[in-house]
Amino acid sequence: MRPTKRRLHLPPEPTQDNLRVKIAFTTSDRQTVDQHFGSAKGVLIYGIYSTEWHLMEAIEYSSSGFAHDKLPSRIADLSGCAVLFCNACGALAIRQLIECDIQPVKVSEGCHIHFLLTEVMAELNGTQTGWLSRALKKNKLPDLSDTQKRLTQLMDEEW
Repeated sequence: MRPTKRRLHLPPEPTQDNLRVKIAFTTSDRQTVDQHFGSAKGVLIYGIYSTEWHLMEAIEYSSSGFAHDKLPSRIADLSGCAVLFCNACGALAIRQLIECDIQPVKVSEGCHIHFLLTEVMAELNGTQTGWLSRALKKNKLPDLSDTQKRLTQLMDEEW
């Protein structure tokens, strides 16, 4: 029997403690978001840290079977991710992703993954909104801007 998927797991370079958020991208070329979630040939999962990002996992899927039969397995593969960037996603998949606290985000075909990673990093270091704000609150991940404000307050206090 032919395997239905191949997975390459890469341990994060910085410790897991420094992980701020995990995000996923549907891709066939490992450079751009160019796939529908249900029929995606591949998914890349990145870990976003305070000042950098690292590829954590690369998943390749075979094209056999019906998309709706694949959904539970594909959603389980995204465990721990806060968001999935894709070109399209069916209503059933959207509902199941949201139930698992994974926000699907539709982007135009060919959108570069590194561009999206840069945008997420900029938002992490600025004012978080939407899915990122919810993910940080849900996971109780540290907000660096609050930490920096607190450090500034401590430095300004009299000793």
